[in-house]
Amino acid sequence: MHAIDFKEIQEKLSDGFRPWQRSFQFWARASDIYTGYKVFQLRVSFVKDVKKQEELWETQHELAAHKIYAMCSDLGGFFLKVAQILGKPDLAPAAWVRKLVTLCDQAPATPFDSIRLVLEKELCKSIDEVFESFDDKPLGSASIAQVHRARVKGDKRDVVVKVQHPGVEKLMMTDIRNLQIFALYMQKTDIKFDLFSITKEMEKQIGYEFDFKREANAMEKIRRFLYDNNRKSPVLVPRVLPQLVTRRVLVMDYVNGIPILRLGDEMAKRGINPRGRMAEAAKLNILSSLSKAYGQMILKSGFFHADPHPGNILICKDYGQVKELPDHLRLGYANLVISIADNNASLASQSFRELGIVTFAKCENEQQELLQLAKTMFDTKMPPGVSVLQPFSEDSSIKKISVEGFPEELFSVLRTVILLRGLSVGIGLNCSCAQQWKPIAEEALLASGRHSPGRKQKRRFSSLRRLYTRD
Repeated sequence: MHAIDFKEIQEKLSDGFRPWQRSFQFWARASDIYTGYKVFQLRVSFVKDVKKQEELWETQHELAAHKIYAMCSDLGGFFLKVAQILGKPDLAPAAWVRKLVTLCDQAPATPFDSIRLVLEKELCKSIDEVFESFDDKPLGSASIAQVHRARVKGDKRDVVVKVQHPGVEKLMMTDIRNLQIFALYMQKTDIKFDLFSITKEMEKQIGYEFDFKREANAMEKIRRFLYDNNRKSPVLVPRVLPQLVTRRVLVMDYVNGIPILRLGDEMAKRGINPRGRMAEAAKLNILSSLSKAYGQMILKSGFFHADPHPGNILICKDYGQVKELPDHLRLGYANLVISIADNNASLASQSFRELGIVTFAKCENEQQELLQLAKTMFDTKMPPGVSVLQPFSEDSSIKKISVEGFPEELFSVLRTVILLRGLSVGIGLNCSCAQQWKPIAEEALLASGRHSPGRKQKRRFSSLRRLYTRD
C-alpha cells in the first residue's frame, strides 16, 4: 500500500489553478487601465485649454504606466514581451517608455536546482559529465528561458547554455489567448486595426520559440545566408553546438559584447563623447550593419530573425523568433519598400492590395494617407521634429484609414521594423530602413522577373542584373 503524497497533490492542484488565477489578474488589471482611460477621455473633453489638456494627458499616462508596469512585472512571462513592444521610444507615450524600458531585461530567474533538473533530464547526463565548469548564477533571464555561462569538457572556449523555464509554455499560451479576446474587443470599439490577426501570428511564433531545435536550425540557416551573401557578414551569429541541443536546451558560443542601448555609457567610460562625431559615426555604422542584415534576410530570402529588441543585439542574438515569409508576401513587401523610399503613393496603394492589407478610407486624400500609414508601419524614419509616434492619435493615418484585414504572416515584418525603429531612436539616430533596403528590394524583384524598369532606371537595373548573374 502506497502512502498518499499530499505535497504532490497540492502541487498538481496549484498548477491546475494557475492559468485561471492569471486570467483573473489580467482581466481585473486590463479592465482597470482601459476604464481609467475612457473616463479620463470624457473628463478631458470638457477642458478647452490645449496646454492644460496636454498636462492632464501626461498625468494620465504616468498613472497608467505604473499600472501597466505592475501588471507586466507581477505576471511576467508573455507580458514581459508585451512590455518590450510597448516600451519603445518611438511608439508609446513617453511616460510608458520611461517605466517599461526597465522591464525588458528583468524576467525573474528560475532557481538553479530547477534549471539543473531540466538540463540533466534533457541531456540525459549530469552537469558534471558534460561541463568542465558551469556558473549557477544566470547571465540573464527572459520570458521563456535563462542563460548560464559554462565550458564544455574538452573545449577551451566558453559557451552559453540556454535553458527553458519549467512550466512556462502553458502559462504563456493562456496569456496570449486572453490578449486575443481583449484585441477583438479593442478593434470593435476603439482601434480600427486588425489586432486579432496580429495576436494569432504572435501565438504561432511564440509556440515556435519553445522548440530550441528549431531555433538552432534557424541560427545556422541565417548564418549561412549572411556569409554567402556578403564578403563579410554584417552581424556575428553564434556557433551552435549541435550535440548539445534539445527542445528545451540550447548550447552556443559565448559572445562578449555590449547591449546596444548601453553603447553611449561604454563610450563615455572610454573617454569618447557619446554625442561627438566619432560616436555618431560608430552608431551609424552599427545601425547600418544591422539594417543591412535585416533587409537582406526579409527581401532576398524571406527567412529572418523577427525579434531585434535591445536585449538581443550585440550581447548574443536570440534566434527564437524567426519567420519564413512566402514569396508572394516577400515580393509584395519589396514593392512597398520601394514605394516608401520613392514617396510613391500610387505604388503604396497597389502594394497594400498585393499584400492583402484590407483598408477602408474615411478621408478624401486616400492615397496620400495610405502612403503615410505605410511609413508609420513599415519605415524606421521618424517625421521631422517628432520623437514619439502616436499611431492611434486623432490625427493619425490609422484614424483616417481603418485596417480591417492584416495578413498574420506580415506581423513579424511589422514588429521587426518597429523594434529597429526603437533601436534607432534609442541610440539617437533617425534613419530610413526603406531607403537602405530599396536596392535590395529592386534586386529581389529583378531576380523574380517581376520588375519592369523605366528608361531612366535601365542603366541601374542592368548593373544589378550583372551583379545578380555573377552571384
